[in-house]
Amino acid sequence: MLEIKDICFERDNKKILNHINLVLDETKFYVITGPNGSGKSTLAKIITGILKPDQGQILFNGEDITSLSVDQRAKKGLAFAFQQPVRFKGLTVYDLLKIAVNKNIDKKDACNILSKVGLCANEYIDREINASLSGGELKRIEIATVIARNPKVAIFDEPEAGIDLWSFQNLIEVFKDLEKESQGITLVISHQERILRIADQIILLEKGQVKNIGNKNSMLKIILNEEKCCQKGNKINE
Repeated sequence: MLEIKDICFERDNKKILNHINLVLDETKFYVITGPNGSGKSTLAKIITGILKPDQGQILFNGEDITSLSVDQRAKKGLAFAFQQPVRFKGLTVYDLLKIAVNKNIDKKDACNILSKVGLCANEYIDREINASLSGGELKRIEIATVIARNPKVAIFDEPEAGIDLWSFQNLIEVFKDLEKESQGITLVISHQERILRIADQIILLEKGQVKNIGNKNSMLKIILNEEKCCQKGNKINE
């Protein structure tokens, strides 16, 4: 269980997160959504230790991990996939997967991991993590490194950003499998309706606060109705 208790975060005298409280249960697939600037990515970075909150606590299975570093949280089973994956010149996909699982896996195991994200292992296993890879390829490789670790908490920040339609379809299938098979907590930050429809629970952030939370059916009605109202309002203003 992951508990987020009264988290506040301010930057340049602006409140980014304002008293966030959430309880995330094991085996659940959560999607955090909301307008740009609502604090979604900031919350993800606070959970993983990239940022430190100004106030509040992060509890993981009852343990206060608020003061722990990124590495310490990773050892406890928290994993994070960035919105913009990092390129590593000179490092191969095989090297990256070995680092991710923190053991010397053979190429057969590495190929099995890559196949889970729809990549042909023979074409990718020895390729460098550099500019020769497309945004969609990098996304799937990074997701593969997270899956390979079998984390207790897996967090993905806008995994659909910058990828093509074909890669996005593969991404949906990866998350569908995660939703069925994961024994931990999966938390995805996304605006995409197709990802929202996979969720067990949807969390709606707005202006740094939890505006609403519920199962996907009830939340999608709320979110889609709000979008329709905004579209009508924009037409009237025009």
